[in-house]
Amino acid sequence: MVEKKRKKYTAVDWYITILVALIGLIIAYPLFFVVIASISDPNLVNSGQVWLFPKGIHFDGYKMVLMDKDVMLGYRNSIIYTVVGTFCNVFCTVMAGYALSRKDLFGRKFFNWFIAIPMWFSGGLIPTYLTVDSLGLVNKPVVLILLTLVSSYNIIICRSFMSSLPYELQESAKIDGASDFQILRQIILPLSGGTIAVLCLYYGVAHWNSYFNPMIYLNNRDFLPLQVFLREYLLLDQRLDVMETTDAEAIMALQQMAQVMKYSLIVVASVPFLVLYPMLQKYFAKGIMIGAVKG
Repeated sequence: MVEKKRKKYTAVDWYITILVALIGLIIAYPLFFVVIASISDPNLVNSGQVWLFPKGIHFDGYKMVLMDKDVMLGYRNSIIYTVVGTFCNVFCTVMAGYALSRKDLFGRKFFNWFIAIPMWFSGGLIPTYLTVDSLGLVNKPVVLILLTLVSSYNIIICRSFMSSLPYELQESAKIDGASDFQILRQIILPLSGGTIAVLCLYYGVAHWNSYFNPMIYLNNRDFLPLQVFLREYLLLDQRLDVMETTDAEAIMALQQMAQVMKYSLIVVASVPFLVLYPMLQKYFAKGIMIGAVKG
């Protein structure tokens, strides 16, 4: 048997390895700090005594988060918006991407340019709000899904992948009498698993992190997602600074409560995609390269 020679690390290889490791630590440390701060004494966190290990360990923040009705309501709403919204997004994106990938589509070039225009120009917030209001969609949860139903960038990703598939597969299926929906369902979709996973990740993260549209278009707190409540807790310290009260102990207690809850809530809000992302990482890297030049 021919033994494989081990690659000798040069000075450049070590330099790149160390540099990448340092960049990884810089990126990962803020999340690590939030985790250890969420179970540490807030007084020790504020005084800068918590760096690498938690001190004064307790789980009061997580207990407060799980017992907070607004947080649980927002968590439920975020899950609903993310699941339903992502399904609708992926469905419409796949349909549009498949249509634009067909060489026999009438006006194909026009539609490609038409879809690309919103990537550079948008109507603006005020015209959008007036349009939503005229349609009677203000304070309706469905507005969060309709406003972000498709993304031009994601349509282009989907179209580029489907265009890279051998067109002969579709032609042979047409000769055998298959309809367009049968071609999409039985030929294109089974080959597009990686692309669909990337689209689910893109749309899912966007829905889960969305807070601006709910703040603008939803007035009922029963419809608000988790990120809006998270924003309220993150800004709670600023509100406490301007409270018209002379009770220093009450203000101190509220500040400690806000300090404990905001770190715990950040962790709780990040858990779903921290768990999901490693499973979709290989598809994410693959999706980034869709449409790239292949040598």
